[in-house]
Amino acid sequence: MNKVRCFIGLGSNLNNPVEQVRSALKELNDIAGIRVTRHSALYRSEPVGPAGQPDYINAVAELNTSLQPLELLDALQQLEQMHQRKRIQHWGPRTLDLDLLLYNNETINNERLTVPHPYITERNFVLRPLADLESDLTLPDGSKLMHYLADCPMGTLEQLPL
Repeated sequence: MNKVRCFIGLGSNLNNPVEQVRSALKELNDIAGIRVTRHSALYRSEPVGPAGQPDYINAVAELNTSLQPLELLDALQQLEQMHQRKRIQHWGPRTLDLDLLLYNNETINNERLTVPHPYITERNFVLRPLADLESDLTLPDGSKLMHYLADCPMGTLEQLPL
């Protein structure tokens, strides 16, 4: 199969989140059929969801993959499990969260996977790092990433030093 380009969001707010995200970026390359071609800077963001959580560390990575979408989802979830991800509370704290944001230029909607990610256009911690990688990105519906970024304030989102 030909390799396709996709983007994934990475996030963590438990157990040394900076290191969780950095190690996940390296470990993605250890998965057969996946190559990280580049990634954004790391960003600190306030949590979405239940109050009282620590801030998140977020990034976006561009991948080339020969995996089909559900195979890629399975691989991402397996990597989350390697980082002891516990699914206790919806939008609760986590050691590692890997979201498939875009898969090629496809629209996917089934019981396990929705692509583009349902919140891709609403979250500054996704839009800003995605724009760092590809500011002129066009989403599968023909809309421009920069249109959404203009309507999504930076708020307390903070790019971390390298």
